[in-house]
Amino acid sequence: MPAGTAAGRGSETAGGTRGGRTSAAGSALEKSLRILEAVAAPGGPHRLAEVTAAAAVPKSSTFRILASLIDQGFVRQEKDGRYGVGPRLRGLSALVSGGEPASVEGILGELRETTGQTVHLALHSGETITYIRKLESDQPFRTASRVGMRMPLHSTAIGKSVLAHLPAEEVRDLIAAAGLPARTPRTLTAPEALRAQLAEIRERGFAVDDEENEPTIRCIGAAVLDTDGRPVGGVSVTTVTFLVSREEIEAYAPALRAATAALAPLM
Repeated sequence: MPAGTAAGRGSETAGGTRGGRTSAAGSALEKSLRILEAVAAPGGPHRLAEVTAAAAVPKSSTFRILASLIDQGFVRQEKDGRYGVGPRLRGLSALVSGGEPASVEGILGELRETTGQTVHLALHSGETITYIRKLESDQPFRTASRVGMRMPLHSTAIGKSVLAHLPAEEVRDLIAAAGLPARTPRTLTAPEALRAQLAEIRERGFAVDDEENEPTIRCIGAAVLDTDGRPVGGVSVTTVTFLVSREEIEAYAPALRAATAALAPLM
């Protein structure tokens, strides 16, 4: 074999190169991780210039990487253009906290044991919520939801509880952007009707999805609020209409609200 043939076929050198060139994937990964660290730094959300300086990445590259991270749910962009932590990054943080005494998993597990029903934890990002946890019940049925699934705000119990705690102008903008498509015949599709229900949700502290997102599925949900009272996501208790009545599922509200209050410091 002629000298240098193996290297010419792309063997990796000790200096981290392949075929004499720096690994583009490794370089992009390092930049992305530094940008995530910058976005998650205290005092956020941060402006593009702040993220660029903290991550030591050129502005054009920072902007491009941030766009990809937003699309993947790791970063969110505020209306004023600043960048903050997205739902998937919050989900990773929640996973890491799983070994702590007051863990996300422990709180959700206690809620499942108390209610005997399936429990979801979702985080809010833009026009949707994203499930980051699902604890199945021991009931002889399974719901179609899964971790990583994005769901609309207006037709889900968690989504409506999030909307109920957002400023009126933000709710208006979200409705204008996403619309109120009918997921089932019971979905609220009139803005006035939805706004009236959101007022009730704020008053009582929980929302109900009574076959509004999926036939035969009934849920109760409540928002998880940050220290400023803004919803970062929510928790739901989910069952099926032929096993649990609306009155029965609403009786889970105290346990649900206790769970969201316990989760708030961890989220």
